[in-house]
Amino acid sequence: MAPRIGYLLPTRESVMQGRPQTAPLLALAEKAEALGYASVWVGDSLMALPRHEPITLLAAVAARTSRVSLGTAVLLPGWRNPVVLAQQVATLDQISEGRVILGVGIASDVATIRADFQAAGVPFEKRVGRLLEGLRLCRKLWTGKPVTWDGRWTVDNRTLGPEPYQPGGPPIWIGGSVPATVERVGRHLDGWFPNEPTPDEYREIWTEMKSVARDAGRDPDKLTGAQYLTVAIDDNAARADRRIDEFMETYYGKGSNLRESQPCYAGSLAGAKELLAAYASAGASHFVLRFAGEHEQQLELFAGIEAELSG
Repeated sequence: MAPRIGYLLPTRESVMQGRPQTAPLLALAEKAEALGYASVWVGDSLMALPRHEPITLLAAVAARTSRVSLGTAVLLPGWRNPVVLAQQVATLDQISEGRVILGVGIASDVATIRADFQAAGVPFEKRVGRLLEGLRLCRKLWTGKPVTWDGRWTVDNRTLGPEPYQPGGPPIWIGGSVPATVERVGRHLDGWFPNEPTPDEYREIWTEMKSVARDAGRDPDKLTGAQYLTVAIDDNAARADRRIDEFMETYYGKGSNLRESQPCYAGSLAGAKELLAAYASAGASHFVLRFAGEHEQQLELFAGIEAELSG
């Protein structure tokens, strides 16, 4: 099967540029669907990287589209109450009639993100446990059956409504490439959604995840391998390189050096296809593309390339 191509809406950029209006974002989502993209994604942050709240915005995207999957890239459940989150996601899944993919992450250990956890009243050091327990509780609530839970949160024989459109709730993909992520994906979750590895690293980790799933009695072929990639397409490689450097510096702040740790591509479309094909060969079956500007043009360039990546 050909890999699927998704598109990240520029919510962060629109807020940075002082244009927080959502109409242009919804128009981009509609354009992506019309061009044949498989999915539309929204990032998540409080004040570290100011942007629109993802569940709310995706509800609007759901109402303006009919086919594309709708994903979070990635949501940070650690600062959210899981009972509230379960209801929000279930409602979004009903609005979209089963098109939600819940991409989640633990959160990087940087000062601005620590400040977001502090502002949300959540201990940063407890974020991993909160994420894992919170997701387990969400899944229990998504069954539509009475739930009793005695942990970080207390639920006393209560039932959540509405249930998600997808029985049992939407698929959950998690980011990261540390050994613990291999176990979490292989044993418990539905997909892997990193933004760190090279194609060779991807192949090694993905093979290990599928082996863990097999040993746990799960069907490894039911897991989804995704990949997040930032791209700037320009036949002038030097100009493309400058553009992606400027984009990353503006997006994350000077001195962040995240281009060194996140897969980025700057250059010709042919070169981008080669990189995507390398990831596809390593096991990736769903790409989420973040464009370094010129969104309408970049959307059109990548439209319909899935078939070229499956050979």
